[in-house]
Amino acid sequence: MAVLKTKSYHVYIDESLDLFYEKLELLEASSVFVLVDENTLQHCLPILADLDGKYKLFIIQITSGEENKTLDTCRYIWTRLSELGGDRKSVLINLGGGVIGDMGGFAASCYMRGIRFIQVPTSLLSQVDASVGSKLGVDFNGAKNMIGVFNDPEFVFIHSPFLKTLPNRQLRSGYAETIKHALIYDRHLWETLKPINELNKTDSWAENILKSVSIKNTIVNQDPYENSIRKILNFGHTIGHAIESSYLNRPAPLLHGEAIILGMLVESYISVKLNLLDPEAFNAIESFLKTEYSDLFQLAFNASEIFSYLKFDKKKFGESILFALIDSIGSTRYDIEIPDTLIREALNNTLRLS
Repeated sequence: MAVLKTKSYHVYIDESLDLFYEKLELLEASSVFVLVDENTLQHCLPILADLDGKYKLFIIQITSGEENKTLDTCRYIWTRLSELGGDRKSVLINLGGGVIGDMGGFAASCYMRGIRFIQVPTSLLSQVDASVGSKLGVDFNGAKNMIGVFNDPEFVFIHSPFLKTLPNRQLRSGYAETIKHALIYDRHLWETLKPINELNKTDSWAENILKSVSIKNTIVNQDPYENSIRKILNFGHTIGHAIESSYLNRPAPLLHGEAIILGMLVESYISVKLNLLDPEAFNAIESFLKTEYSDLFQLAFNASEIFSYLKFDKKKFGESILFALIDSIGSTRYDIEIPDTLIREALNNTLRLS
């Protein structure tokens, strides 16, 4: 369907699996490892089954979930790589969602000072966002992505048939990043966004993936290490990550995209209060988000907990928390310092607080 070129690697979108095998063979790996969780082991690994005829695959299985995106899990991955004879010429295939891709890439980047890895994202969230951009890492002390590196994969292979293995909740979570890409960079995409239930009835996900990845790739190519324009990709994530962290140890944690939906509404409210965003645009954003994700806005949130996690935000500068905020639909500013009083007001006026 498409091949996108970053500065250092290619992103293949719905190209044939034969191309995947061909690109892997060119790496001349001494051994091939595949990182999976219990879900991708069952539903996604069989799609790559032809690999077993070409290579002896070494499977490393971890437990799914953001709560397992830790250094302890990395320790397990490194132990298994070592026990199974992984060396500097080995290749690790990360077959899974954002947790697998972030953590697997990080583990590969550290093992023996770095072995090669391939990202094969299987969730919508990882296909439209997490697998592209070379950010890798794990959570630490309850804070999102506190330990990590920038490092490029050999290539990214996006295969939309994997989405057929996903429950609807995962698709809704992934769609959040497409919404974000539209709000920060592409007004036309915003104006053509479809309700999720319509997308679920069609084969529109492939088109959605291409649009989202193209936007992110354009931004990342301009600023690979997030020194300037790449910061706009953090819209919704300052508040969203704090909300996600506050829910992490509850019986029913939020998915990443769910937290980002909430974060985008809170941060859109802040944009209005700073006279950046027109109130009519905010009303359109609020209407769309609350229609498509009405259940999320029935949940109760603790403002004090959210603030306790904001202090770990990676975009802090000294004691200041720096936000990316939209100044119109499709346009974004970054490095905007927001006072605590306005953050509290925004939380009070957009979320249901406990």
